[in-house]
Parts: sequence; structure tokens; C-alpha cells
Amino acid sequence: MTLTLTPTSWENWTSEEVAAWQERIHRLANERDAVILAHNYQAGIIQDVAHHVGDSLALSRLAATADAGTIVFAGVHFMAETAKILSPAKRVLIPDQGAGCSLADTINAEQLRAWKAEHPGAVVVSYVNTTAEVKALTDVCCTSSNAVDVVLSIPEDREILFLPDQFLGAHVRRATGRRNIHVWLGECHVHADISPSSLIDAVHDNPDAALYVHPECGCTTSALWLAESGAIPAGRTQILSTGGMLDAARQETRGQVLVATEIGMLHQLRKANPTTDFRAVNPQASCPYMKLITPEKLEACLGSPETTRGFEVDVEPEVAARARRAVERMIAIGNQGSGE
Repeated sequence: MTLTLTPTSWENWTSEEVAAWQERIHRLANERDAVILAHNYQAGIIQDVAHHVGDSLALSRLAATADAGTIVFAGVHFMAETAKILSPAKRVLIPDQGAGCSLADTINAEQLRAWKAEHPGAVVVSYVNTTAEVKALTDVCCTSSNAVDVVLSIPEDREILFLPDQFLGAHVRRATGRRNIHVWLGECHVHADISPSSLIDAVHDNPDAALYVHPECGCTTSALWLAESGAIPAGRTQILSTGGMLDAARQETRGQVLVATEIGMLHQLRKANPTTDFRAVNPQASCPYMKLITPEKLEACLGSPETTRGFEVDVEPEVAARARRAVERMIAIGNQGSGE
């Protein structure tokens, strides 16, 4: 699944126009009793106007405790659904209903039911990057930072169905040594395109750089192999969630870091540590679905309640209740970690 975008007018705004837009957005959010949440992969202009920036699960959990009655989620659709699951009494809006997710789209509820029927008694572990309907058929959710802990909490003799990301699943298999994990062959098309060849070329061109790799990437195995083979020092290579990358960036002392994830993440990393040069392993790794959220759409989303019903995200109460249990089981394990 691919999507091509063309430049929009806001990319040519002056600093004065950006400041005026930010002022309008904050005024409208205040009038609508709204909190604006932006994912780390959003365009920098969206991140900078949001009240909170982070990964999807951390933002959804924050939304559940926020005083605001309306949540505006600048992200993709499953993220807004997760916010609604954890905040059923609040109004949840997304600036573009077409902002989907190629990873979440790799498995639907019907496919999961069929897979479960092939493995009766297996424990279903779903990454939070899934639809509400898939979460509702899940035993326990996980994030990229706690997937290993979630799997280790399951008795060793129980089969596990891990979905939907094959690269994260391979990472969990490797880290736990569990052989009874069946992994769904799904992928995020953006992370999958951060290939082993891209990684190897970037490392060769920047031999002194540290390396942050998201476990959804197609180059994760290559990164570990390079570290194990001595091609790059093992202590310089880290497999990290987006939240983990930010934590590492704040402590980073090297002058340069190569980053293997969606390029919107660079904006937050550079703000967290302006003295380090953060560079993308693949500068073309931009999620077109995330970038559907534009300043114009965010402003339209904050219009009057009567004119913004098309932006509203809802989840059927029974589905939400079952999905919430899967998320709560993850949290009960103790290390809920960060989301993507």
C-alpha cells in the first residue's frame, strides 16, 4: 500500500504566518476544551503546535488522564482508536480519517479468527499498532519496548501468536529464545524499506556514528549482525522504541547518531539533544499517512462541533471493552514502556 503526496501551501509559510497559525490553533483548542496530541512521526510544524508529543500508547494514556473533554490526535487511525478505547467518555477527533497504517492493515479481525482456529489454546500477543477489532480478539497487547517482557510473562509451554509485525516478532524470538512463537508476516512499508543495504552504506559512510534502530525495521537483523561481527562496536548499536530513542538521545555524548526509523523522529531527537548530529539511515523513510495531517486539516478539525463530526473517531462499546482488557493486561505485567 503506497500513497503519494504533493507539497501544500503551508510548506511555504513565513515564520510570521506559522506563529499566527499556532496562535489560532491554541485559541481554538482552548475554546473547544481540546488537547492536541501529536505522534513523533508527524511533520515538525504539527509537533511544535501540539500540547503533547510522543508515541501512540503514551499519548493515549495521557489523554485518559487529561482534563480536556476533546482529544485531537494528530497521528494515524489506530492511534485515535486507542485513545477512544482508553477514554470512552471523551470525544476523539483525527484531522484526516484517511490516515491509515500499512502495518495495522496487514491483519483484520476475520484473519485473526482464522489464525486462532489453526492454533487453539495459543496466546495472542498483538502490537499496539493494530485496529480496535484486532485488539478485541487479543489476549495481551505489547509495545516495541516491552514485547520481550510480555512474551516472557507467558508460560513457556504455551504457543504464542505474535502479530502483526514480522521484524518485531523476529526480534522477540531472538531475545527470548522461544521457539513456539508464530509470527504474522506483516510489516510497516516505511520501516521495511529501511533495508540492510541502506544501513550498511550509512555505517560505512559514517564509521564513528552511534546507531539507533527501531525493531520494526527491515535492517534490524543486519544491525545486530554488524555489531556481533565487529563491523561496528556492539556498544554503539541500540535497538530502541521511539521513546527509547528519546531517552538515549538525552544521554548521548557522541557527535553523530544514525537513526533507522521514520524521519519525523529526527525533529524530537534534535530538540532533545541539539549538540548531536542525528541523521536518517534512509532519508526517504517518510510515512505518507502520517503526513496527511496538515496544518490546514488540524485547524479544520478544531471547528465547531456541528461542522467537525466527520473528524470523529468512535469504537463500538463492546469492542472497546474487550480491547481495553488486552491493553490493561499488558500494563499489569509491570513494564508498559513506550508505544512504537
